[in-house]
Amino acid sequence: MLPAAKMEETSMLLSLALVFLCGGMLGKMFEALKLPRLLGMLATGVILGPQLLDLLDPKILDISTDLRQLALIIILARAGLSLNLDDLRKVGRPAILMCFVPAVLEILAMLAFAPMLLGVSLLDAAVMGTVVAAVSPAVIVPRMLRLMEKGYGVKKRIPQMILAGASVDDVFVIVLFTAFAGLAQGGDLSPVQFLSVPSSIALGLAGGAAAGLVLARFFKAVHIRDSAKVIIILSVAFLFVSLEHAVSGPIGFSGLLAVMAAGGALRHRLHIVATRLSAKLSKLWVAAELILFVLVGAAVDVGYAARAGLAAVLLILIVLAFRLAGVFLSLLGTDLDRGERVFTGLAYLPKATVQAAIGGLPLAMGLASGNVILTVAVLSIIITAPLGASLIDTFYRKLLTKEALPPAEPAGQG
Repeated sequence: MLPAAKMEETSMLLSLALVFLCGGMLGKMFEALKLPRLLGMLATGVILGPQLLDLLDPKILDISTDLRQLALIIILARAGLSLNLDDLRKVGRPAILMCFVPAVLEILAMLAFAPMLLGVSLLDAAVMGTVVAAVSPAVIVPRMLRLMEKGYGVKKRIPQMILAGASVDDVFVIVLFTAFAGLAQGGDLSPVQFLSVPSSIALGLAGGAAAGLVLARFFKAVHIRDSAKVIIILSVAFLFVSLEHAVSGPIGFSGLLAVMAAGGALRHRLHIVATRLSAKLSKLWVAAELILFVLVGAAVDVGYAARAGLAAVLLILIVLAFRLAGVFLSLLGTDLDRGERVFTGLAYLPKATVQAAIGGLPLAMGLASGNVILTVAVLSIIITAPLGASLIDTFYRKLLTKEALPPAEPAGQG
């Protein structure tokens, strides 16, 4: 017989093999059926996870949050390296409004309708609203990058605006979740807590931009392979996220926002190098995407969703309508036509990673409505992730204008 340690190692490797092979095959099958590939990956996680076959090593599930965060770092680093800061600056007011207006309206809708439909208290409805309100960068970012590569909507900078808004939206909502969850546990809600919203955004952007400029100077002065540059960028990104976890109190720091800002600053100084590094990261994303969505699927409790009933589904659809209204409100006064505004609203629907990460926290905190909040979080993933991804993939050609792309950048080092 194999030693216990050897068996555990084999089990971990077997779990990873199942994640990659089954996730890849089901993703391809769903794609062949004209459905979002991520839906196949989510289904793989549900099938392999503790809800059904229970084939994933518990150690994999124990570090699931860290693995999902690693995947998010990869895609956000790639987004930063593809983001033109001049384009973003020209978008201006709508990009800023998209960071918080849709989320605020969605949370207000939850406050208005959750007590009526689910019988929860107003405070628990506020916690539920902050759990559900965050959009999913993991669904949105790769799709916006693909549109930028294909030239759809780039003249009016629509993908860039959605990229930036979705990233800051998450920071804003998670800070609100921390404040309301603390209050629900019997704490006091102090205005000082909300200072972490602007400080998280400002310090994340400033720290990331400074790091990106330093990296640009270093890469220009020191000749190293692109593969080594990618390792350095990811290492800096890991430091940013670690710093975010270490910072507490009224002064916050958004590590994921810093990752995007670093990539954007690097691209601003070394455009050709950034293009090559983005291509490198896109290859890493092939594996990271499988890990992310399969493990999100494994975290979904289908039993809770099945018992939720029509009231929870109706609630999610109502708050999504308010989110769409928030998007249209943010776009007032812009030169976007009706189709482009509709597309922007559709792109702001998907939810997955944040809900999987924090949906179970109210239950773990012992909140009276923790089970209900988890159920609504699970349903929001099941409904919006495939729906939003499918709508983006189906309608971008019809709703956005394709622009001519610049000549391809020369190939670089390996």
